[in-house]
Amino acid sequence: MNSHNYLEQKKNTHLYFQIGDNKYAVNSDNVLEIMKLPALDYPQKLPNNIIGLLKYNNFVISVLDVRFYLNTQVTPYSINNELLIIRTDEVIFGIITDRVLGILPFDSALTDAIPFVDSKMIIESLYKHNQETIFIINIYAIENLLKQHDDFDSSVDILSLFPQDDLSKSIMNRRTLAIADKSALQLASCELHARNKYISFNLNKDSYCIELSYIKEVLKDASITRVPGIPDYIEGIMNLRGDYITVLNLKRFLNLRSTDSSERKPVIIVKCNELKIALLIDNINEMFEFLEDELPEFGDGYFSNEFIYNETLYTVLNVDKITSDKRIIITDM
Repeated sequence: MNSHNYLEQKKNTHLYFQIGDNKYAVNSDNVLEIMKLPALDYPQKLPNNIIGLLKYNNFVISVLDVRFYLNTQVTPYSINNELLIIRTDEVIFGIITDRVLGILPFDSALTDAIPFVDSKMIIESLYKHNQETIFIINIYAIENLLKQHDDFDSSVDILSLFPQDDLSKSIMNRRTLAIADKSALQLASCELHARNKYISFNLNKDSYCIELSYIKEVLKDASITRVPGIPDYIEGIMNLRGDYITVLNLKRFLNLRSTDSSERKPVIIVKCNELKIALLIDNINEMFEFLEDELPEFGDGYFSNEFIYNETLYTVLNVDKITSDKRIIITDM
């Protein structure tokens, strides 16, 4: 892959999520972190329909609900809502979502521009995926709206949107304290590179992660076809928009304890050494950024290094080693 194609693909990789009945997306390179909804501060008066403020890595950032800008119905939040931390060149802010769906490489041929976009419209284009429409958000339009400090005439009581029961409040408060207790993350003034970002997941009860630069797509519910006569660590194949991809059962491949289950599980699709494979895992956790100059090297095994983030020990998967392993037999199908 030449440098132009790599940069074009990187530019078109989006994280997509659901809010209400609609699906939206932002460029994954602008996403610093995904977290469960914490408790937010809400001063007496906030502009731009901001639903609260959050102290994040020594910054006080605004958290917003895009539905206010789109004049669509705003429904109450729960402790299961997920918060995206977004960075532009000048500001950091949060977007509340119902749930994050995954990461997709967008094909520019399937993207339709909106001809009547103006500076205050936060939807810049539409993307067709599996007969559904994903609305691509212009985060720089949001940046401009945040700078204008305009007051919006809204009859919605923001505070009433948040859970009011004691258990939910306690959970959100603990999340806020966990954010405050994290080691301060020094945001570089230069571009944040994908090598500093990770997708975390579980195998059994242990936490692992993969550098975002290797990841092509994340699917929370994959349909896998069994193939007779293949090693047990090959789960089968999956059809991804006409492209057949080998599914590797990561626990069996790594000789970890594995229990057979008929329930569908998520996969992480990675590409390395010109090979694309799907890694079957137990569950997806979050995307986060970890900036560290030096990490301990594990040698040439299936794990490259490990680190502690937010009081959790993460083992980093060595994607180069796995995709170059001779035990993985890929045939054209």
